[in-house]
Amino acid sequence: MTAQASQGSGPYPLDGSGSDIHGEATALRQLGPAVRVLLPGDIPAWSVTDPGLIRRLLAHKEVSKDAHQHWPAYREGRIPEDWPLRIWVDVRNALAAFGTEHTRLRKPLAAAFTARRVRALEPQIQQMTDDLLDELRPDVADGTVDLRDQFAWRLPLLVVNALLGVPESLHDEFRDAVGTLFATDLSPEEAAAGGVETYRLLNELIEIKTATPGDDVTSAIIAAHAEGSLDAQELRDSLLLLIGAGHETTVNLIDHGITNLLLHPEQREKAVSGEVSWDAVVEETLRHQAPIASIILRFAVKDLTDEVTGIRFEQGDAIVINYAAAGRDPAVHGESADEFDVSRAAAREHLAFGHGVHYCVGAPLARIEGRVALSTLFSRHPELALAVEPEELQPLPSLISNGHQRLPVHLDRAAARRTSAA
Repeated sequence: MTAQASQGSGPYPLDGSGSDIHGEATALRQLGPAVRVLLPGDIPAWSVTDPGLIRRLLAHKEVSKDAHQHWPAYREGRIPEDWPLRIWVDVRNALAAFGTEHTRLRKPLAAAFTARRVRALEPQIQQMTDDLLDELRPDVADGTVDLRDQFAWRLPLLVVNALLGVPESLHDEFRDAVGTLFATDLSPEEAAAGGVETYRLLNELIEIKTATPGDDVTSAIIAAHAEGSLDAQELRDSLLLLIGAGHETTVNLIDHGITNLLLHPEQREKAVSGEVSWDAVVEETLRHQAPIASIILRFAVKDLTDEVTGIRFEQGDAIVINYAAAGRDPAVHGESADEFDVSRAAAREHLAFGHGVHYCVGAPLARIEGRVALSTLFSRHPELALAVEPEELQPLPSLISNGHQRLPVHLDRAAARRTSAA
């Protein structure tokens, strides 16, 4: 079986603007468990939507994330130097490594997310959450608060920067620069500028922490570099992985958790009343709105034929894993797969944090952040309401990152009435 046969035409062009992630996921799923697609820039790949096939590929010893070794098109110079998504395969860190190299590069990162360290952060996360909610300031013009900007974005940024020891003076600059790496609608020039700025900030962070080391992850990774465990690029790219990917996932989790509870008051009541746990809310949010919609790229190390679907991946084929599609697969979640239901028994049957050796080391921390953020927000603001119609919420311009550009709300009914009167 081939995706070409299922489509009956050429590869499916993925929408770099991310305008309808779930509509696209449904269309791809209907074409088969894996479909030939074109990434922005007309780069050919497969998009895999079937949860079973995703698990088998992510656990397969002959599926790699190292373009330097296993993507012939990349090694042979057939991927343009100015391809806007090139940084995703240029990097040298655990996210893009294979075999023993992956083990080596993941080791210092895993040490940063031990169960003890993560549990110890929870009181800090609660304090950061309380402080941010204290600081919420409505817009003087319309009385609304953008919770994406003032809360969902800032909390994970504060947490990851506390873990890494990033000076406060660099917080906002990292936020803006790293955000460009997830945008998949940029011109080559815009993407290149975002990469340059990101590495400038990483070099500045390394310089600061080399001069003034502390009890933080950045200092530990710099020490690993000094001992010869990581080279200079691996040092920078390991920090990029922690600051970038680790932050973006949690931002979108909080964003969609807030949005779904505001759009589904009956589900919100179940959580607020204690009928269901906030942990259950977090898991259903991860399933219903995978924070990373699609992740690029993996590569077939040799010709592979999946025994269940019969799909054949040829050596060097690039593979995109579509987590958004997997989370709403009807074969797993039934006819209600598209519905948000905090009581869903199979909510944890999602792949939002990956599977296999590349499973996200920061997953436990992200879950804690999501639980603390959502429970505290809705406890302190029981009348919280969207300030716009749902269809006015604009998605991020990304096929990778699944979130909103803004999340305007009224903190209480009085604020909503004042805005309405104005």
